[in-house]
Amino acid sequence: MIPDKTNTQSDPRVARQLLRAHRYGALSTLSKKFDGHPFGSITPYLVDYDGSLLILISALAEHTKNIQRDQRVSLITHNQHDPHIQTQGRITVVGSASLVAQREQNGKHYLRYFPEAQTYYDMPDFQFYRIVPQALRYIGGFGDIHWIKAENYLVPSYSLAAEEDALLVQLNSTRSASQGLVIGIDCDGYDLRLNEDTVRHDFPSLALDSAQVLALLQT
Repeated sequence: MIPDKTNTQSDPRVARQLLRAHRYGALSTLSKKFDGHPFGSITPYLVDYDGSLLILISALAEHTKNIQRDQRVSLITHNQHDPHIQTQGRITVVGSASLVAQREQNGKHYLRYFPEAQTYYDMPDFQFYRIVPQALRYIGGFGDIHWIKAENYLVPSYSLAAEEDALLVQLNSTRSASQGLVIGIDCDGYDLRLNEDTVRHDFPSLALDSAQVLALLQT
């Protein structure tokens, strides 16, 4: 039997890092059409600064209709570069999805990661929904299994979120095209677009403002 360990202090950050390293997952909603039967769909997502998930979905989509009836959802993603399915890292977010009001602000953030979604974003029936975790099931590999509480996972508001645009300009002004473009920075690391691929780089410790980011990048 695989042991089910209780979470340690580092687990919430490891869980966020795994979620941030990937761009899509299987979203499960409760079917309106089939009286609550689980309904799965593949959905791109962006982990926001605090660790909640942003998804851009159409009002016509089946999963959107389900969310409008019942906000309870889950989303699972996994290490998409590891061929060993049973032992690879994966994480399930259990939470609630609700419509987001700040469309323009979230659109600017989201489209840096998903520029191909511009056409969908321009359609009025596509809106952002935020999945706020209630709990997370983290599996790092054989025997490395944890339930993580949302209060331990979510990150309180920090100044880097407001400083990110200026910091991106500063960092990219000194980079050549061959070094790639920094497209996003959060408390756990940064994302680099290189040759149409997005590569995640984790920080060794939390960075809550620009000064801490710059200090970590210089080490």
